[in-house]
Amino acid sequence: MAAALAGLSCLLLPLLGHLPKAYAAADEAAGAHDSPATSATAAAPGAMAAAPYEYLGWGDPQRPADVMAATGVKWFTLAFVLSDGTCNPKWDGDRPLNGGPDRAAIDSIRAAGGDVVVSVGGWSGDKLGEKCTSAAALAGAYQKVIDAYRLKALDIDIEDTEFSRAAVRQRVVDALKIVRNTNPGLVTYVTMGTTPTGPDAAGKDLIGRGAAAGLDNDGWVVMPFDFGGHTGTMGAATVGALDGLKSAVKSAYGYSDDAAYRHIGVSSMNGKTDEPDETVTTKDFRTILGYAQQHHIARFAFWSVNRDRSCGSGSDGDTCSGVSQSPYEFTKIVVQYKG
Repeated sequence: MAAALAGLSCLLLPLLGHLPKAYAAADEAAGAHDSPATSATAAAPGAMAAAPYEYLGWGDPQRPADVMAATGVKWFTLAFVLSDGTCNPKWDGDRPLNGGPDRAAIDSIRAAGGDVVVSVGGWSGDKLGEKCTSAAALAGAYQKVIDAYRLKALDIDIEDTEFSRAAVRQRVVDALKIVRNTNPGLVTYVTMGTTPTGPDAAGKDLIGRGAAAGLDNDGWVVMPFDFGGHTGTMGAATVGALDGLKSAVKSAYGYSDDAAYRHIGVSSMNGKTDEPDETVTTKDFRTILGYAQQHHIARFAFWSVNRDRSCGSGSDGDTCSGVSQSPYEFTKIVVQYKG
């Protein structure tokens, strides 16, 4: 995702990571036995296009299988994998990849007929892009995550200092290129913050570096919220941000209009955002859905399933949307997107 939301006022909390402001060692070893070349199998087109974020580290997360039964959603984006202080990936920087609740959640999703995108990064915590000091080392850290879960898709949510430093942006691009070459069929997304008119200078630079490096990234994804000011509805502002993203991707890669649309994506936020006067409504989500269906964009996600419910007494922005809604009303809109 982009201070990143893990909630309304929680952007600055260590466990938060998705906003644009944007177990035993033996178990880990056992989960990484798959050959890198065969760890990823290409998914059917559109199969993972609608994969809302769920953060298992906070916000009273729902059981993924319950969400699947209630909404029909099949894919989740699980957040966040961070550095443990070295060039080594762990959930939130401290929970091992295998042997704990995160692994159990992934297994439960797959047992119910679904699958996951794992998101690396976010706003808070130590970033692998900074702790790994070379593209090869960073690719190795990404590979540990891919191998642990035999992933079909990986999301790099590049925010804060990982996003603001040109050298780190280049390292992420080069590492992703290595990972894609090592794992044929792996789908990759790069998620970043945005302005209401599209990526800022750093975002355009990141896309440009990807094109220059020959990174055939499946989806350049923006988080169109926490704008700090915009005109019109959040649905209209999101369309403006996506149009700007499409233009940036088209210019960098030399794509046709149709190809450029198919290489962009959106990760919105449901309900009240971290900006006091900014709310993304279900009507805004239907506007985004219409845009996605018209242009066949690569991805329609949002932050987050944890918040896809009305607020009760004592609840906060980590656990609910802050608007009047029925349970999973936002997820039920997103799941209509088929790619």
